[in-house]
Amino acid sequence: MSIAIAGTSFLPGSYALAQIVPDAFIGNMSNVTQISNDLSIIVGGTQVGNSLFHSFSQLSVPTGNSAYFNNPLGIENIFTRVTGNNISNIDGLIRTNGTANLFLVNPNGIVFGSNPRLDIGGSFAATTASGLKFADGNGFNAINPQTPPLSIIPTQGLQYRESQPGATITTIGNLKVGQDLTFVADKIDLQGNL
Repeated sequence: MSIAIAGTSFLPGSYALAQIVPDAFIGNMSNVTQISNDLSIIVGGTQVGNSLFHSFSQLSVPTGNSAYFNNPLGIENIFTRVTGNNISNIDGLIRTNGTANLFLVNPNGIVFGSNPRLDIGGSFAATTASGLKFADGNGFNAINPQTPPLSIIPTQGLQYRESQPGATITTIGNLKVGQDLTFVADKIDLQGNL
């Protein structure tokens, strides 16, 4: 497993727990079903080739809860962005099917608490950048979510847009995935094990 990290250390201020709330900025909205008090299943989203795009106004997974991206097995990459104003607080389980890679973009920041778990067969990338840019010039932007279109270019051309000034990724607990673990932020505070 390889780890790529960009940024500097910073201890963030307080943050509020949110939930998983889809927005309507992409063609086929994501659908979040609360199966029990602690399990949310995420389906839908917009599929382009072997990639799946999800857009949320809020995305957090509290302690003891699970967010299950129930992606079709042919999906290689799941691109997820947060377009609202809240930090993503991850202290529960995030799960995907097969060997799909999961990308999480939240320009407001991402905090992995004491109990986070990633059940991801592929790679996981978290960033506070404004969005992702593909080799063909198209992008998946969290700050300007109305910008079309979604790209069908293979993801080897993926580039992170600039990280938001002051936005932080914090890890307190221990994280591991099936392949690569990547954090890209203006500031990174690593207190747990990767």
